[in-house]
Amino acid sequence: MFSRERNTESSILELLSKHFPPYVPKKGEEYMNATQRAHFRKVLEALKGELSQDIDRTVQAMQDDATVFADPNDRATQESDISLELRNRDRERKLIRKIDETIARIDKDDYGYCEKCGVEIGLKRLQARPTATLCIDCKTLDEQREKQSGK
Repeated sequence: MFSRERNTESSILELLSKHFPPYVPKKGEEYMNATQRAHFRKVLEALKGELSQDIDRTVQAMQDDATVFADPNDRATQESDISLELRNRDRERKLIRKIDETIARIDKDDYGYCEKCGVEIGLKRLQARPTATLCIDCKTLDEQREKQSGK
């Protein structure tokens, strides 16, 4: 499941990267200043808008394509397609919730710092994953613990 969520997020982030070039800090610029926070807020709001449009398009398409097939195989295929589409939209809704939480962190000036150890997450990591809440070291440890516990 996590890899599918990552795929949804990464494909949308690729699209956004074309519209939002990476933030390049000026020499001596303070980490996570107002300009940097504004940049990431714009990226997150654009990402949220794109996800919301995808969800709306899917709902509209599902309403337009609502056909009852007499053939059980066709009906099963349609149900399978709908189920897959709904799972994808559910992941996108979860990502929208995560984006809202991230924007709230920007508002509280907590954005860009690891929620476990408090160190800077880093601009490059945030550019690649603007919803990141952990530094790369803490995230790596979490993933290793997940592997060991078999989750």
